[in-house]
Amino acid sequence: MNVLLINGSPHEKGCTYTALAEIAAELEKNGVEAEILHVGKGPVGGCVACGGCAGKGKCVFDDAVNMAIEKAKTADGFIFGSPVHYASASGSATGFLDRLFYAGGANLQFKPGAAIASARRAGTTATIDQLQKYFTISNMPIVASQYWPMVHGKTPEEVKQDAEGMQTMRQLARNMAWMLKCIEAGRKAGVALPEKEDRVWTNFIR
Repeated sequence: MNVLLINGSPHEKGCTYTALAEIAAELEKNGVEAEILHVGKGPVGGCVACGGCAGKGKCVFDDAVNMAIEKAKTADGFIFGSPVHYASASGSATGFLDRLFYAGGANLQFKPGAAIASARRAGTTATIDQLQKYFTISNMPIVASQYWPMVHGKTPEEVKQDAEGMQTMRQLARNMAWMLKCIEAGRKAGVALPEKEDRVWTNFIR
């Protein structure tokens, strides 16, 4: 079993990474492989609604999004982390996830997902709410923790001092590992994925 953790911060080893690294270490302790993918500090464009990904399973813009789509094929779970920018996820994380889910969403369906946020002070719950919306439109079970999954601090050193936040990250990792093991046990017992109906599209302009 393996989990793909996506760092949506422009800082490769900053506060968001510090929280994700705590999760990754705890996942490994619980027998689950973990990989952290950094979105990067370069510009990450959002979806331009060109439709070029239809039937291809990848985005027409060949960047880290397509790398994540490929890794998602074999990942069993996902954790998305972002710093708080104006009480929401970073622009890079938002553009990245819009394209990841639109072009490669089939690789994420029915796999557990979790979201974490890092902030100096506030805006974390709004950011987590934003990130979790990707799961609730994609047939993904959400993994929770003992508190809202957030850490506080302006530097990685300050984040490490957030004892409650770091404990929340470790509990999130254990909950993810538990859910993955439950899903694996169900699969071995012959429990099939939920039946899907043909998609119905309803527009509200008649």
